[in-house]
Amino acid sequence: MAETDGAVLDALLDRYGRTYAAEAGIKLSDQPKPLYQLLVLATLLSARISAEVAVAAAKELFAAGYGTPKGMREASWQDRVDALGRGHYRRYDERTATMLGDGAALIVDRWRGDLRRLRDEADGDERRITDLLMEFPGIGPTGADIFLREVQAVWPQVAPHLDKRVLDGAGKLGLPRQARPLAELAHSGAELARLSAALVRVSRSKKSVDAVKSAAAGR
Repeated sequence: MAETDGAVLDALLDRYGRTYAAEAGIKLSDQPKPLYQLLVLATLLSARISAEVAVAAAKELFAAGYGTPKGMREASWQDRVDALGRGHYRRYDERTATMLGDGAALIVDRWRGDLRRLRDEADGDERRITDLLMEFPGIGPTGADIFLREVQAVWPQVAPHLDKRVLDGAGKLGLPRQARPLAELAHSGAELARLSAALVRVSRSKKSVDAVKSAAAGR
């Protein structure tokens, strides 16, 4: 790793290296409940709405007891709408409440509530996992990327998952814009997920890019 890359990486992770799962209070592990919660979060983040609102809505859903497929499926449509509303996820609340209910039914009926079974059905193949994820209502290519960026912390089968938004952020900071060299900067799957989340954040904000460069120059 070049010295300048190391300084940029340290500054980037210090300032923006918290995963979206962590922000939503998800203690990510290779277990059914946190994996499902990550899927819910990816669904919410897929809409044209701020990440802050999506994270807040996820917290409200989980606090209301809808952090498992069973809990989500058994909640009434209105209960889900109300929880989304408490997180200020109002523009898409009715449609999203329906999608979350339908998605919970799908995971229960097809994979017995366990996304590890989805991964195993795909034989750990990232492209096939992506296709299966996109069978969930509300999960398209963007939502699948969000899920895979975060789950690579606990699913080494899909690492490195560094999509265009991540690579764009890397380019703005002068880091490698190719997946393999960029992935080599991280020391673990967990750090790779943090790096991905941080680069998504800076890809959206010149101010964030400048802050990271300034901090790196001062190291």
